[in-house]
Amino acid sequence: MKRHLCYFAAFISLLLFNSIMAQNEKVITINVKAGNLPEASKVYIVGSHALLGEWNPGRVPLEKNRDGIWTKRLSFKKGETLEFKFTLGSWDNEALNEDGSVPGNYNLTVTSDTTLSFGIRNWKKGPTGRIVHGQITGSVKYHTGMTWQSLDPRDVIVWLPPSYAKDNNRRYPVLYMHDGQNIIDPNTSSFGYDWQVDETSDSLIKAGRMQEVIIVGINNTKDRTAEYSYTELGRSYMRFIVEKLKPMIDSTYRTLPDRENTATMGSSMGGLISFMLIWEHPEVFSKAACLSPAFKIQELDYLPFIEAYTGPRKPLKIYIDNGGIGLEKRLLPGVEETVSLLKKKGYSEGRDLMFYYDKNAEHNEPAWAKRLYIPLEFLFGTDQGKLSDRQ
Repeated sequence: MKRHLCYFAAFISLLLFNSIMAQNEKVITINVKAGNLPEASKVYIVGSHALLGEWNPGRVPLEKNRDGIWTKRLSFKKGETLEFKFTLGSWDNEALNEDGSVPGNYNLTVTSDTTLSFGIRNWKKGPTGRIVHGQITGSVKYHTGMTWQSLDPRDVIVWLPPSYAKDNNRRYPVLYMHDGQNIIDPNTSSFGYDWQVDETSDSLIKAGRMQEVIIVGINNTKDRTAEYSYTELGRSYMRFIVEKLKPMIDSTYRTLPDRENTATMGSSMGGLISFMLIWEHPEVFSKAACLSPAFKIQELDYLPFIEAYTGPRKPLKIYIDNGGIGLEKRLLPGVEETVSLLKKKGYSEGRDLMFYYDKNAEHNEPAWAKRLYIPLEFLFGTDQGKLSDRQ
């Protein structure tokens, strides 16, 4: 009899659990009325969530119904904030506004079962019709198809500072940046906008507000999420940088190879891996800029690794920032918790730590480009002040 009662209690508990989970899950139905589609095209949704492809433009197709409407039903947890766009399978065929401009991200906070309807008539027409914003400023070099163990091959772009070709005896600090496609060349950037690190660095250097540095952009791959987090691939990616890429850069270019002159920078998942690099390899890196970093969100949580460290304060200089719109809101609690934890570990704002918050900033390349001068000056600034006119 007792055994039957136990089974019954377990059954009731399971029903209650499923009921609670069902209340927390909300169904979002996406309907797209799409015009001007090339023959045999498919419409895709792409966005910030794993169910939206994590910004892979060809991962999550919509289904065409009998009325010619492209549709998708997805379930998300109540309270989740989503950002998304539509493509025909690549960023070269992204959906456009009526006037042919590139739209911003659609934003949705999940509160209830919801149906969203969109009408799209304009699409990018491939690489030759790609809308880009900006150009490359300065001299760049390319290293293609770099491999390491189980990682996919990737290209690397190297930006050389203004005096590099003129002063053959001079050596330079090095900044390693992630998502290399998106930092210098708008033609390779996923969204048609790049970080403009070339223009911003060039302006700061010529204004005497930033040291001249070599900037190394490391392209991402389809395994970006795993490579930029504390996984086996992530640890392999860090070893690739430390054991292969950095030695190659130091032997090819006139660098200052010591840790004091070696820094890293990235945004979102790139912000997380930037912090991981200095935390796991302080013997190689001394500085990091983490823009909109994914320290703690959903299944990601690097805070326990920071908290577990009980040794002396690592000699690091750390910049962290965040915005306040869309996905930035979801990242902010983890960012603030990380800043607080670092302060408990002995880091002090104004000395070796800087936190910058822009409540009006979104989670995208134009937003990071707008405030890029702040981390560049924090990491490599001179004593001649800030570019206040760019704020």
